[in-house]
Amino acid sequence: MADAAVSNAQSMMKCCENYILIDAGANLTNKKFGRDLESVLQRAKDAGVQKMIVPGSSVKSSKEALRLARIYPDTIYATAGVHPHDAKSWTDECLSELRSVAECSECVAIGACGLDYNKDFSSPELQMEAFSKQIELACEVKKPLYVHERDAHEDMLRVLAKYRDSSSLSLPPVFIHSFSGNAQQARAYVQLGVYVGITGVLCKDNSEKGLQSLLVESGLPLDHLLVETDSPFLYPNARASKLPPHVRDGLTQRSLTFLQRYCTFQRNEPCSLPALVEMVAALLCRSPEDVALATAFNALKVFGLS
Repeated sequence: MADAAVSNAQSMMKCCENYILIDAGANLTNKKFGRDLESVLQRAKDAGVQKMIVPGSSVKSSKEALRLARIYPDTIYATAGVHPHDAKSWTDECLSELRSVAECSECVAIGACGLDYNKDFSSPELQMEAFSKQIELACEVKKPLYVHERDAHEDMLRVLAKYRDSSSLSLPPVFIHSFSGNAQQARAYVQLGVYVGITGVLCKDNSEKGLQSLLVESGLPLDHLLVETDSPFLYPNARASKLPPHVRDGLTQRSLTFLQRYCTFQRNEPCSLPALVEMVAALLCRSPEDVALATAFNALKVFGLS
């Protein structure tokens, strides 16, 4: 009996050696994944990544994300949106086509949409118009808002607060994808009830009010945090000089194997997510298991996943 119990325990440990993870942002429609997506998804699964949100950034990529979600049900989920860079191409037809995608069960959010004043691809006025239409679509179809924001924090807060306080519309949950702002901005988002996504940007932002400081000072509550690779971008560089030594030392050999064997600066993959979770955990002084479970739960709740 004792031997059987030990054997069962060892089997359980073997099954549970992975974290339970959800990648809240993986750009799997990118052409860099065109040749070996099956292998990429298998590596993600082997690393413990149970589900992946694939954001649309145009009508075309939203339809492609939906196609992938139908090929890989319960693993890939799509979003439908037009990125602020492409706001200049926004038309009423875009809204109609996004609505068609958004009404499908495999689509779990509206976006990536928002405001980006860092690059001048579309004017702020056109960005605001396209963003407002997509917020209203999210309210209409009752799906969360998947938001991109760069150097537009004050305007973003104002717009979200306006719709939150509207008597005629009910603002759904809001997720700030690939957050790269400062601690003060993160706290403002949390006060508004917004969820925030952390990526590999964490590795190079050790400024006084940056992402590392935000986590160390518990400025971003775990119940408002999601993790995402933003693959194929934002490789979480475990050798970055700006990572504190205790964070580098806290990375397990298993997560480093996935990170260093399969991911590069040229092509990040969802299988790098365990390493990112361990970095976040070290900065929060929490266990990686706690961070993995909490962020997975948050993703399930925000996106209504089963």
